[in-house]
Amino acid sequence: MASLNAPLSVADLVAQAGNYTYNVHIPLASWLRTASTMQKEAQVYEAEGNDAQTYLLLYRHAHLVLQHLQAHPDRNKPENRRALNAATATVGSDLKKLEEIAPRIKRRHEEYQERRGRQLEAVKSLQGKGVKNLPQELDGLSLYDRGSKRTSYDSRPTLDARAQENHSLAARLAQREVKRRDTARRSVRQHGVSEEEEQERRTGGTWDSWQEELAQQGNAEDDLSNQLQEVARLQQNGHSTSYISHPTSQSASAYHYPSVPHKTAQERWSDSKQSSTTAPARPPKEHIYRSSGTPLVPPPLPPKPPTPGRFENPRPPPIPGKVLESAPPLPSKVLDQRPLTPSTELDEFTFKPTAYLENGDPLRPVFLPSQLRQQFLSVASSNTRLNLETCGMLCGILKSNALFITRLIVPEQTSTSDTCETLNEEELFDYCDKEELMVLGWIHTHPTQTCFMSSRDLHTHVGYQVMMPESVAIVCAPSKVPSWGCFRLTDPPGKQAILNCTKPGIFHPHDVDNIYTEALKPGHVVELTNAPLEIVDMRPKKEL
Repeated sequence: MASLNAPLSVADLVAQAGNYTYNVHIPLASWLRTASTMQKEAQVYEAEGNDAQTYLLLYRHAHLVLQHLQAHPDRNKPENRRALNAATATVGSDLKKLEEIAPRIKRRHEEYQERRGRQLEAVKSLQGKGVKNLPQELDGLSLYDRGSKRTSYDSRPTLDARAQENHSLAARLAQREVKRRDTARRSVRQHGVSEEEEQERRTGGTWDSWQEELAQQGNAEDDLSNQLQEVARLQQNGHSTSYISHPTSQSASAYHYPSVPHKTAQERWSDSKQSSTTAPARPPKEHIYRSSGTPLVPPPLPPKPPTPGRFENPRPPPIPGKVLESAPPLPSKVLDQRPLTPSTELDEFTFKPTAYLENGDPLRPVFLPSQLRQQFLSVASSNTRLNLETCGMLCGILKSNALFITRLIVPEQTSTSDTCETLNEEELFDYCDKEELMVLGWIHTHPTQTCFMSSRDLHTHVGYQVMMPESVAIVCAPSKVPSWGCFRLTDPPGKQAILNCTKPGIFHPHDVDNIYTEALKPGHVVELTNAPLEIVDMRPKKEL
């Protein structure tokens, strides 16, 4: 993740973007999900004005797709070819956006370096005059103190997610963002856009037409080679003035999004029907003439006779006065003592990292709804009584540099007393794409065992943590004490040990100590009351 300290240079961001773990033994489908997640995160950071993080994620996406996924052993499998082609097609837009963002990043870094130089000159001047015990803030050294209340990349104040006074603000931020996304999706569908067309627009319209377009482009392989050279040149010359050359016309063909109609489908149908079935205007009527030539005018209608008993100027009878003595007094309203939060206040801060990996990389806070565990145990109760495991997916959104778990999805699955396998994963991931959700981890039960991460759990979780370092694994052991735990792999040594493990069998020991650790206390996960949470159960009815 990009640092929240001083503005980084393009070269620094390129170096950070290339610092990720790639393992060829992880299935290509998982890596493609990782690439999709990078795109979603970049879109959020771009909307929030975080150029540094947007640049880092877009560069990492291009590097992953071009340098690694194009050579993955599973690249030629039919079930992967379509998604790999789509991911490759988006690299062209990545490169164009990197070119747009780079000058702004360079300008901020140069301005910071200039201010830093003036500060150092002022410090030297004061020290030369015998002034001692200068405050640390004067020379900017406090910017490098992790515990300081520094400002973020875009000068917005940073908040501590673990501080109790910030929990209410975080809950309202999540509620507003979930409501905004739901409203936006409903608005799109109310304008006659189907779910299929909506998904096509979100993916840039490249999935279905990629193979046909590829067949028409005779130099597609040369274009891919050019993109590889661009990424390599970025890595070597990230600090240069001209960062990326324009892609070729074939690779940079922008997808033109169709405009959303301003009328509903019913209104458009009515307009078209009226235009096709409306009869021509009638000609003006001709007067009927007598033989004498004067027009025949019908005689005037006689006046209506007055109705007996009707008033000449009818008025409603007066309303009788209310008997105030018999009306009970209205109860006084209970005023809400909470101060109102302006909508702008929810956009004027960002959350700072709450924990760090063992290698020093920061971890964004993950807000976990406090009611999630009990609701999951309720959904899993029928399996738990039969001594069968149950698993669920923790999905959510990114906002203000924090991850919010907002949806618990229970996929179709098959279970034993010690294992749980998800089925029909394509349906699960299609649902996440349609709802614009990111996978932030998983949760499962140990009906009779204690609360720990088995070797199978560790091998399952490493795929999540490679996709997103903040991913968590929650284990619920309702019959034991402690009854639950929230974990992540250590990095290092745990993640590397599991990625390199080739021992056979479902359950086997590992030779590394400290292979996983608590993620809640202490850690980057924060329980949040009043947080939005929706449960989606995809299991067939017979499994419930």
